[in-house]
Amino acid sequence: MEPTFFLLILVGFIATFIGTLGGGGGLISLPAMLVLGVPIHAAIAANKFSNTFSSTGSFYTIWKRKEVDLKLGFKIVPFTLLGGLSGALLASYLTEGILLKIALVLLIFATVLNIVKSRRPKVASEQPAPKLFFPTYIFIGAFDGLFGPGQATLLMHSFLNAGYSFITSIGLARLQTLSSCFISFLVYFSMGLFDWRVGVLLGIGSFIGAQTAVRLAPKLSTLPWKNILTAFSIFLIGYLLLKIYF
Repeated sequence: MEPTFFLLILVGFIATFIGTLGGGGGLISLPAMLVLGVPIHAAIAANKFSNTFSSTGSFYTIWKRKEVDLKLGFKIVPFTLLGGLSGALLASYLTEGILLKIALVLLIFATVLNIVKSRRPKVASEQPAPKLFFPTYIFIGAFDGLFGPGQATLLMHSFLNAGYSFITSIGLARLQTLSSCFISFLVYFSMGLFDWRVGVLLGIGSFIGAQTAVRLAPKLSTLPWKNILTAFSIFLIGYLLLKIYF
């Protein structure tokens, strides 16, 4: 097996391990695949394929622990499905150059949001946690179908801010990621934009990474995941700028 194949498995493991715990695993896997020479449409399609399987496995693990609200999760699924379908259809008709520019704008938005959220001071309050606004997940699903990196971070923020525990938020986020990734993968696959070699190898690493993450989550929840993800975001922004303009 070529060294690149092993690198794809490693990329899938690291990206999904970090992404499962804090969101933003695509901030690692997407630039890594671009650096390895994978076209952006094929890279996004591979992410959707691998995330479908890794999300299924990690969601099932948390569901077995009875630490996820299935009723709530399935109420949100139609919104993420609609969003994922819309985003993937749009991306499949865009040229690589245009998609890279859109990806750059979306990534800057996700990175700024991550920085603002991480630096906002926590203030004790007697006020109830904000309720979820379901149509928001159409946007998050479309963001995932069109690009991906930052989507899980947006999901984690929404559930944590609504008062759900870290583990429950992971479970809800993985279910929504499964939904948007599955529908968007079908679009990319039907358009002939999926490379089986890249997708399967990335998927193997992603599945192992997700399973490892959900088992270690209780011990690792206090690590500075937002800072780690911000660093990867800044790296990808710089890489995209170089790829677009130089």
